[in-house]
Amino acid sequence: MSITDTALPRDVRDHVLTDPTAILEDDAVMRVLLDANDRKRGENVVDLRGLAMDRLETRLDRLTDTHRHVVAAAYDNLAGTNQIHRCVLAILDHPTLADLLDALAGPIADILGIHSVRLVLEAPEGEGAPHPSVTVLPPGGIAARLGGLHARDLRPVTLRRDGVDPVLHGPAGGAVGSEALLGLDLGADRRPGLLALGARDADLFAPGQATDLLAFLGASTERVLRRHLDA
Repeated sequence: MSITDTALPRDVRDHVLTDPTAILEDDAVMRVLLDANDRKRGENVVDLRGLAMDRLETRLDRLTDTHRHVVAAAYDNLAGTNQIHRCVLAILDHPTLADLLDALAGPIADILGIHSVRLVLEAPEGEGAPHPSVTVLPPGGIAARLGGLHARDLRPVTLRRDGVDPVLHGPAGGAVGSEALLGLDLGADRRPGLLALGARDADLFAPGQATDLLAFLGASTERVLRRHLDA
């Protein structure tokens, strides 16, 4: 057999000789070739190079998975940012408080992709809600639900998956699986308010999640409501 004799088909051999990097960059082919070489040497020979490659491949796989997770998280964060920005623009678009309240249960909830959005206010006992999108609680009811003794102690954002309060979400409360409660400071001479976001998905709002975007939504809503109330 001459040096040019080979069991490889001519077209395969010509392709490998023309572009050897095609073999080197194919992980599956390289693994088969290395395994075949190990079997040829026998079981009594330890291939340190092969062990090193195995470890490098394991590390590369872990880095690749981490990269995928980071990219996915970045896309999710970008999508969430765009969603909140669209919601804030929709809130700013409504010239009157009545228009804004009308939009809470419709367009604004749709933009956020959730089941309900309601404004929660405090009023003396017996005083009814001024709008179908408003839930009325007795004085101190908002602070009690947000874990503060006074309005000044309210957390900007509270996320709950367990212990969801259906009262806050009105007629839709029975279907809410998780909630985000955004505390609203409506002014020094006014009782606090609350923007209650309710989702059917029990995992959408859960303690431990980042709340920066929701805090921005709450702060924007707070300022718009103040402007309407001061008009």
